[in-house]
Amino acid sequence: MTLMEDAKKGKIPDALRRAAETEGVDPEALRRLLAAGRVVVPMNARRAREMAVGIGELLCTKVNVNVGTSPSLSNLREEVEKALAAVNAGADTIMDLSTGGDLDEIRRAILREVDVPVGTVPIYQAAVEEKLTSQGMFDALEQHARDGVDFVTVHVGVNKESIRRLRRDPRLMGVVSRGGSLTIKYITETGEENPYYEEFDYLLEIAKEYDLTLSLGDGLRPGCIEDASDRAKYMEFIMLGEMVTQAREAGVQTIVEGPGHVPADEIETSVRAMKHLTDGAPLYLLGPIVTDVAPGYDHITAAMGGLIAGMAGADFLCATTPSEHLDLPSLEDIVEGTVVTKIAAHAADLTKPGVRERARAWDRRMADARARLDWEAQFREAIDPTRARRIRHRRGIDVETCTMCSDLCAIRIAREAMKHERPDES
Repeated sequence: MTLMEDAKKGKIPDALRRAAETEGVDPEALRRLLAAGRVVVPMNARRAREMAVGIGELLCTKVNVNVGTSPSLSNLREEVEKALAAVNAGADTIMDLSTGGDLDEIRRAILREVDVPVGTVPIYQAAVEEKLTSQGMFDALEQHARDGVDFVTVHVGVNKESIRRLRRDPRLMGVVSRGGSLTIKYITETGEENPYYEEFDYLLEIAKEYDLTLSLGDGLRPGCIEDASDRAKYMEFIMLGEMVTQAREAGVQTIVEGPGHVPADEIETSVRAMKHLTDGAPLYLLGPIVTDVAPGYDHITAAMGGLIAGMAGADFLCATTPSEHLDLPSLEDIVEGTVVTKIAAHAADLTKPGVRERARAWDRRMADARARLDWEAQFREAIDPTRARRIRHRRGIDVETCTMCSDLCAIRIAREAMKHERPDES
């Protein structure tokens, strides 16, 4: 029985209960949402771990961080260290997107060393090993599931009709999803349909065997502002919605992925459309990046879009690093991208029904610490305590207030002034 099947039968699996306890929500409410497919708890049946992470309605916005080698740069230990650093910085999940070195060993090392859900994109391995065939794609997916991967991206919404649509309505940047482009390569070179799309029932059988959560990939996400919100993207949303229905009927958990590069004023419409077309499936966004002209700062452009998307109902944000579009991320890039995305996720949670009060309690604790000029409490409540502490002490000056205000600290002046009661106020 999968977690979803248990939930449909009225059972509250242990993983679901732990996820509910972590977030302080009613396990029965979460069970109903899991049964309906509006919440997922990625947990491969073959991977024992303590951390249970819920994604979807009633839950705080989660953050995924991508790590992984490339054909140009491949260092297993470095990628494991990045994964551990991301988790330490607040990542809720990790995705291994490796395409260089021993892919099996890298994936298994990350699975051994982190206690959060781990995702992958199996078609990458099929392509790297020159097995971009129907059998090769399914073999890679099953190998990842057998190793204990908790969720996989499968680009089921890219098919022959997608290619016809792109040819009729061409884009400036075309297809920027690596998995989407590999799927198109397979279709055009073989003349065959996308195996994950054509044999989706078989894909569901594998997912069900391992209780593998499917992340339905946005292979047609826009790669620049000029290509945002076009027909090809919305056609893919419609197909992904149909796949969500099939997966739910089979008892398989699904996440839906979204774009991409989207101008700020189109994000809410995009999110609400995706949520509507997929019947409230947990929505996982890559950004959205709100402008194309900020290389080196795309962790910020993505966080800006992530906040807007989270306010509109997105459930899961993929961290973008400063090296996006430029280079394989360093460990420092990973940490910075994670923290900035966590800030965006929490800012969104401050506005979300069902999450808002839990999120605002954190901000109230910080405000209380600031009102008391309690620096240790402020560091404890900070998203990045290490950075806050370093900036506070970097000049070597130890005063009660911050060194910007010093004796003119507004909080202290007002507090002391209010202690003096004037005769006409008594």
